[in-house]
Amino acid sequence: MATPTLPASSLTNEQLVEMLGLIKGADSVELKLTVPETDHRSAVAALDIDPLDAQVRQVVFFDTPDLTLNEHGIVVRARRIQGKGDDSTVKLRPVVPDTLPAKLRKSPNFGVEVDAMPGGFVCSASLKAFWGAGPVKAVLRGEMPIRKLFSKEQRAFYAEHAPAGISLDDLVPLGPINVLKVRFVPAGLNRRHVAELWFYPNGSRILELSTKSLPAAAFQAAAESRAFLAERGVPLSGAQQTKTKAALEHFAKERRDRAS
Repeated sequence: MATPTLPASSLTNEQLVEMLGLIKGADSVELKLTVPETDHRSAVAALDIDPLDAQVRQVVFFDTPDLTLNEHGIVVRARRIQGKGDDSTVKLRPVVPDTLPAKLRKSPNFGVEVDAMPGGFVCSASLKAFWGAGPVKAVLRGEMPIRKLFSKEQRAFYAEHAPAGISLDDLVPLGPINVLKVRFVPAGLNRRHVAELWFYPNGSRILELSTKSLPAAAFQAAAESRAFLAERGVPLSGAQQTKTKAALEHFAKERRDRAS
């Protein structure tokens, strides 16, 4: 992962070349900002986010107890989504878009995205599958093997990139974690944003604001969003946290503590 901060004026020449190359080959760009916990309430008020518009989600990750997949840049995840069915994802990061197989890029279930936040960016490739309601709960109850949450296409993608000898059914559930997600269009900014509030079992929370754009509009989207958030007093320079990393580390430690 490189360490630039959008917009382009903050990048070194080498970082700019790297990022432009990744964006050029990506399907989308997601701009993310973690709001410090002490500023959650003020940020929600400043952006006029209505919590009653939130969609409830449960997210569960699958990894080895010592997070071997995470160390190899692989994320295996499933979600339960209020009002929708379940879904599952196998994600690989970092990736270089131009090195990915053409056949995979043509799959309607596959996407390449550059995630950018203050302090860094990374390009990831995700393969998704969509299910009806129920299978995630069945796996968490031990009524269904983990591999059944993933399509044949996903299982092949996982097998190609996972460390040798670690099958999907060798993984353990890490979670679930409860999430509130709100989609909103801020007054004065004609661009849809998303707020996600992750509730960790230890009482901590992560509030992430994000917006997606097509690759060609990424720098304009970054400049507009940054100016808008700064104008409303949302901190832009706080320490950035990764939702996935925080969840994996929390639940892995929880399993170790139970086993000791």
